[in-house]
Amino acid sequence: MAASLPVHTNWHPNKKHSDVERWICIYPAYINSKKTRQEGRRLSKENCVENPTYVEIRDVLSVTNLRVGVENKQYSREKSREVQFRGRIRVQMRNDDGSLCNPEFESREAIMRYVTDKIPQLKSRQNKTADSFHQPQAQQTGGGGGGGGKKGKNKKR
Repeated sequence: MAASLPVHTNWHPNKKHSDVERWICIYPAYINSKKTRQEGRRLSKENCVENPTYVEIRDVLSVTNLRVGVENKQYSREKSREVQFRGRIRVQMRNDDGSLCNPEFESREAIMRYVTDKIPQLKSRQNKTADSFHQPQAQQTGGGGGGGGKKGKNKKR
């Protein structure tokens, strides 16, 4: 039998916590209440936010004393390839000596819970919900007809 080849990874024990490769990753799908667990949601639906973006996550984390980076990456479980679904946030949790950068965030889950608590408080989110209540809904008038066209013609059976 042939020996299996070693698995190549980017992680190395000599890398410091300040190296970007050691920072944790947060994709918007992790905290999206519209996703299922199978589609990549990591928290319970009650703790998640509806359709978060990487920009919102970055904005919320920028006020903490954590170092944050944005990468133009696509989540592997994301079906849509549109630009609005791209983006990955990298967050440095630990200093080079191994201590937490912010003792308030002891784990990846604590960071994600903080983000889901703060995103609804963003001005951009509050304006969207307020505008949807104040704008009148377009009502359809009952006018029959509606563009039938050539139904059933030139069909081969």
